[in-house]
Amino acid sequence: MKNSFMNSINPSEIADIFVSMTTLLFDQLPIPINFLDADGRVIIMNQAFLDFLNLELKDVMGKHLSEIDPTVRLPIVIKTGRAEISQKHRFHDGREAIVHRIPLFYKDVIVGGVGIILFDNLSYLHDLTMENHLFKALKVNKLNKVGDIYKAKYSFNDILTNSPLGKECIERAKAYSNTDFPVLITGESGVGKELLAHSIHNSSNRKNGPFIRVNCAAIPEALIESELFGYDKGAFTGAHKEGKIGKFQLANGGTIFLDEIGDFPFNLQAKLLRILQEKELERVGSNEILQLDIRVIAASNSNLEEKVLENKFRSDLFYRLNVLNLKVPSLRDRKEDIPLLINHFITSMYQDFNIFKVFTEDIIHLLKAYPWPGNVRELKNIVERIAVNAPDEMVRKEDIPDYILKSLPEAPSDKNHCWISEEATLKETLLEVEKILIMKTLEKHGFNKAQTAKALGIPRMSLYRKLKGFGIEKS
Repeated sequence: MKNSFMNSINPSEIADIFVSMTTLLFDQLPIPINFLDADGRVIIMNQAFLDFLNLELKDVMGKHLSEIDPTVRLPIVIKTGRAEISQKHRFHDGREAIVHRIPLFYKDVIVGGVGIILFDNLSYLHDLTMENHLFKALKVNKLNKVGDIYKAKYSFNDILTNSPLGKECIERAKAYSNTDFPVLITGESGVGKELLAHSIHNSSNRKNGPFIRVNCAAIPEALIESELFGYDKGAFTGAHKEGKIGKFQLANGGTIFLDEIGDFPFNLQAKLLRILQEKELERVGSNEILQLDIRVIAASNSNLEEKVLENKFRSDLFYRLNVLNLKVPSLRDRKEDIPLLINHFITSMYQDFNIFKVFTEDIIHLLKAYPWPGNVRELKNIVERIAVNAPDEMVRKEDIPDYILKSLPEAPSDKNHCWISEEATLKETLLEVEKILIMKTLEKHGFNKAQTAKALGIPRMSLYRKLKGFGIEKS
């Protein structure tokens, strides 16, 4: 009887039954939960979540989550495939909560995501935190004081990319984290070399040890030897009576990151080479040899091979550092990451400073045409500048800095032609053509949307969605 009943139901009805059962189940839970499909549209939103948003189910079903609240990050998590657990979030109405954002996989393919509001009352969470701090204060023993102070701040989950080059770089870095060999990270300024160094350490078996950062270009040459290698008491006039522990000794048991290694003084490179080869350190003014257990990660935005040819960098040190090479691609080589990064920066601005702006497809298209010589660092700077200075919530072309606009190729003067970048994908090209067609039809019919939708042969609601998607619904 049961089998004949099941056989009489087609697969789509079975799917509907399970969706209905799931909805009923989640509606019984007091925790706000919602499920999105791979495009970021709402499949299920339980009653607790609807109550939190003060909406009804018909207001949210099938809509992109950003249409319900433009500050959300779950669609970004679905694109990156990286969960964000217990993150503070500020909603568009100003309320704050602690949320989980989790991508859902089926056979290694992202099929959607789930969002959970863990705490919607941060005063309650504050009380819990105070209790936890009190509990921790009762602990008097620390396992590793240096490791507690000098920690790596970032992990691979903090690196946002959808581009093949970006993903390849991350996969290679993850493979390098499983070894103890030196790593040389190369790439232009602002591409995120330090972010990768932090991530490699935090993914390695040294993650509980210290992570010591040194900018070789920022330390005066007269001080760099004592700063890095340390010295014994009385080593020179003006030395501390107790001596000084250098950065390499501080990094014992962990990782030392030497940024701008190309500026490392030539006369001290032999000493650095000895540490790499022998894992031995001799402090200034001392005859004692200290044994070190460290991993060295170096980074440079200059061409070290050219410096070797110019006798400004030792060839033996270069080969010792360059056991594992990690070249980080520039932003202009992975422009498909620009929309993802803009969304991340603007949502962070809202969460940190309650500043919210909307970057339309037109504005993002303009920014993708810029070559970004300062890479991700420059993009972050520009997004933050625009967010602070733009007078309206919707970012306009006039809000983009002049030096960026002047560097862009000029669009054709004929308004009936669309401006398409040579690097535009097929999807981007079709969207641009569709936008121009809609705008021409709107003009032809005196901006009457009903007549425009009829002329285009699409439902009026589809026209409204397209106008909103192109960021021109208010024009």
